[in-house]
Amino acid sequence: MVKNSLGRLVPTEVNGRSVRPFMGAHVDAGGGMRYGGRIPAASRYGNKLLADLDAAIDACEIRDGMVLSFHHHLRNGDFLVNLVIDKLAARGLRDLVLAPSALFPTHGKLAEYIESGVISHIEGSMNGPIGRACSLGKMKKTAILRSHGGRYRAIQDGDLHIDVAFIAAPCADSHGNANGVNGPSACGPLGFALADSLFADKVVVVTDHLVDFPCHPWSIEGGNVDYVVQIDSIGDPSQIVSGTTQITRSPTRLLIAEYAARLVKESGIMTEPHFSFQAGAGGVSLAFVKYMSDLMREAGVVADFVRGGSTKYMVEMLENGLARYILDGQSFDLDGVRSLRDNPCHIETNPFVSYDYHTKGCFAQILKVSVLGATEIDLDYNVNVNTHSDGWLLHGIGGFTDAADAGVTMITAPLVRSRLPIVLDRVTTVTAPGEMIDVVVTEHGVAVNPLRQDLIDRLKRSTLPLKTIEELRDIAARLSGVPEKPQFTDRVVAVIEFRDGTLIDAVRELVPTE
Repeated sequence: MVKNSLGRLVPTEVNGRSVRPFMGAHVDAGGGMRYGGRIPAASRYGNKLLADLDAAIDACEIRDGMVLSFHHHLRNGDFLVNLVIDKLAARGLRDLVLAPSALFPTHGKLAEYIESGVISHIEGSMNGPIGRACSLGKMKKTAILRSHGGRYRAIQDGDLHIDVAFIAAPCADSHGNANGVNGPSACGPLGFALADSLFADKVVVVTDHLVDFPCHPWSIEGGNVDYVVQIDSIGDPSQIVSGTTQITRSPTRLLIAEYAARLVKESGIMTEPHFSFQAGAGGVSLAFVKYMSDLMREAGVVADFVRGGSTKYMVEMLENGLARYILDGQSFDLDGVRSLRDNPCHIETNPFVSYDYHTKGCFAQILKVSVLGATEIDLDYNVNVNTHSDGWLLHGIGGFTDAADAGVTMITAPLVRSRLPIVLDRVTTVTAPGEMIDVVVTEHGVAVNPLRQDLIDRLKRSTLPLKTIEELRDIAARLSGVPEKPQFTDRVVAVIEFRDGTLIDAVRELVPTE
């Protein structure tokens, strides 16, 4: 174990691979080396269409210990992960490594396969029951959590070698061209599967809507696909909904959203040239988009672009002329899917162009403002989005550390959640370093990172309730008391990989109190 630049003890080797400690958000200026696998000859490929999933599993010659990947655009409506793993378990396979872009509560049954040894460990985001199994030390090897951009980088650089990629495609042709905007399971973009299609040894497109060649537009190109399988249903697109699709009615959360929008206006960022922002789903984020829309309309401001996950409120900005483009990595509701399909100014993106640190530039750096949530923030502005204050690993990273590269990154959160303080001395787990976090917005006040003196100067005439982060910590402690710290063993069950491939923190096995 070694201390990284944040003082966190992290391993120097994970599952037999040497790893480096985090040294700073932008210290890595060396980039990476693009991984190169074998390229087959086109003459080998005639009819790619196979009878069923079993035929695809046979054709890919899946064996014990292989790395299998999936994407999460169908989110909690995905059927494919469970279908494939059920079949592999029935064949008696063991020690499989799952490398999904994310898992959701619908994949909770995988916990049984982790306990029985079918699945060795996860390299990807885990939300809910699989994260809980990880916290309890159920995985044979160490789980690795990466951001969306970090996952693309890891695949591209060869840190994560995928043997077989299964791509759930709402629409595809027999050559393997595929998109996510047509068909009964349309879920929007498919960009999270792009790296898998480019770098996996074998690529299987699984669809429930097979169309004549050519399937167009094509998010996944048939030239990267080995096999195509048609099944009855790949998922339920109504379950792509993230968090809530309704603006919060909570006065507390509405106040947080209002403060965040006013900060963008009162700092002068809103009226700067090339204004843009990113906000996700959830009641506060949706309310922020609504408040921003109102302020922009009053000021006659049109954003160069807004960044999804797309929601109906973002779509309304585009359709009402408040934004020139939506740049969309995933749809959080069906209005987003419809807009991506029908509006040429709603543009599908992937982690290479939006978030990947080992590129010739990604547009996370172009974003003016990013609005993100958190489970904990500490006095150094370090942010935790993975574990709760009780120690459970319950969330993936998503695009957090990538989007935090924006010009101004704001954390919006209630100061106390479920009787636990959100601002405290030291976070349980560091997901993003404080140097990337510029503002913390709560209902009790707004704290600006002292590293951003320029922003503090801009807000000197602001009417916002500006406070120090220490003042917010003290208010939180008065409201909730100081909670007991969770207890952990020394065993590292997961590592938090920063977007450049270094380790920013480690998660240890939890000693449950429940």
